Amino acid sequence: MYKKPMIVETEGMAEGVFAASNATGSGCYTVSAYIHQTPETGRETYVIQVNGKHAADHACDGQVLTISFDRAVTYVSSQGTLLSGNGTNTLVIKYGYHNNASDNIGLGDISVSTGDRSGLNIVSTVLDDTGYQK
Repeated sequence: MYKKPMIVETEGMAEGVFAASNATGSGCYTVSAYIHQTPETGRETYVIQVNGKHAADHACDGQVLTISFDRAVTYVSSQGTLLSGNGTNTLVIKYGYHNNASDNIGLGDISVSTGDRSGLNIVSTVLDDTGYQK
C-alpha cells in the first residue's frame, strides 16, 4: 500500500525539509527519510537518514529499501547492497538487519551524489520485508 509522501518544513533538520512516506509491500514498516548532510567543500555527497518502525506480528532477517528522488542520483555507499537504480531517480537497496515484531531500524549511512549542489529532494521511501519474514 502506497501513501503519497508529505513534505513538512522543520527548523531542526539540516536542510529544513523532511520527506516521509508510510509505505511498504508488507504493510509493517512506517518509514521516514531526510537528507542530513549536503555537499560541501571536500565532500560531494548527500547523506540520508532513513528510519523505519517495524510494527508487525513477525520477525524478519532482511529488508529492501526503495528510495526515490526528484532527480537522478549516483549511488556512493550504504551498509546495504545496491540491487538497482544507480544513475536513476530510484535506488533499491537490500539490507540484512534482524527486526523483531516491534523494533526500530535506522539507516543513516546512505550516500549519493548528483553532480551538482543545486539541491536534492526525497520523493518517497518504502521499506519492505516481504520474503524475509520469520
